[in-house]
Amino acid sequence: MANMDGPDRARTSSYLTDQEAREFHGIFMTSFLIFTAIAVIAHFLVWQWRPWLPGPQGYTAVKVEQQLAGTATPAPKA
Repeated sequence: MANMDGPDRARTSSYLTDQEAREFHGIFMTSFLIFTAIAVIAHFLVWQWRPWLPGPQGYTAVKVEQQLAGTATPAPKA
């Protein structure tokens, strides 16, 4: 096991050597960038499916679309 009182470990309170800290930082940044890319793609796809900001006519256009969608579907048979 490595000596915990070495010169590399005396400078920080993280108990990581400089090389270990750089390796952890690289893994963290790569994971963060992958997560961010997936989140951006997911938000874009959801925006294409169902925009969450109203169009130029405001939310009245959304209400009209909901009313049209409600009248276009047949009533379920009992």
